[in-house]
Amino acid sequence: MKFLGTLIMAIMAIFVGCMYVGESSEDETPLRFMAIDVGQGLAVLLEWGGRYAMYDFGPDSVGVVDSLVARGVDTLDWVVLSHNHRDHVGGFLELEGRGVVVRRLYLGPDTAGGFFCDSVLHVASRLKIPVDTLLRGESVRFGGGANGFAAGSGCVAGVECPRFDVLWPARYMRVGENRASVVLLGRFGTSKTLLTGDLDSVGERQLLEMNPTLSAELLQVAHHGSAGSNTLKFLSQVSPKYAFVSAGAGNRYGHPASSVVRKLNLVLGDSTKLFRTDLQGSLRFEIFPSMGVVVP
Repeated sequence: MKFLGTLIMAIMAIFVGCMYVGESSEDETPLRFMAIDVGQGLAVLLEWGGRYAMYDFGPDSVGVVDSLVARGVDTLDWVVLSHNHRDHVGGFLELEGRGVVVRRLYLGPDTAGGFFCDSVLHVASRLKIPVDTLLRGESVRFGGGANGFAAGSGCVAGVECPRFDVLWPARYMRVGENRASVVLLGRFGTSKTLLTGDLDSVGERQLLEMNPTLSAELLQVAHHGSAGSNTLKFLSQVSPKYAFVSAGAGNRYGHPASSVVRKLNLVLGDSTKLFRTDLQGSLRFEIFPSMGVVVP
């Protein structure tokens, strides 16, 4: 009888343990990434618990705002524009009169692209959007400003909350063009995602010097897959499980470069884990704090 009682208790412990794991997974709210197909450009829509944010806004005249409206997005907690190039900021210039509210705009310290920077700031001023500069060491979260969060955001004690740490550029640097791209490392539980904008190979090298253990499960491939970025050393260090390229079909730059595709396939170990907007259109990923990246 003693043996039978022990056996029953062991079986119950296994059953209860399985039920706990299942319920825990079901209760998790995923962080959703969508790389919107904007042709030759970059626009990443982030969603968590019904709140939205954007990393870059794609070029103008390709309907990025229309895409947001069609998805029922009427408020963005924040927008990060990585650097002052038209294919990353142009869509932001079309926000006026469209009914999409932006609660805060973050820019990097890009010293180039003055015309587009001035245009973005003009729109932000007309729409009364607060503007801040992001630098290494800061972070952004849903529902709040840099380095903090607001009441009602879901980011409270005991609740897993995604945050995006700024890894680049550093405060002491004066950089312009692609090398000025604001790099964000998204953290959600044990899962990490890396948004690199158009960071070039020199920037990648310096980024690794500052972050020698840098890694991420999901990687936004820099500069639309340009051969001027995406060194094998950088890709090997980050060692993503999945990667995506935002590029226009048949673009005149030849992005993504065949050499970069080969390197990515080598690092990923499976060509089906490389996703491309030029071939597949808009891309979706879900990140769970306990399960990592899931491709719906």
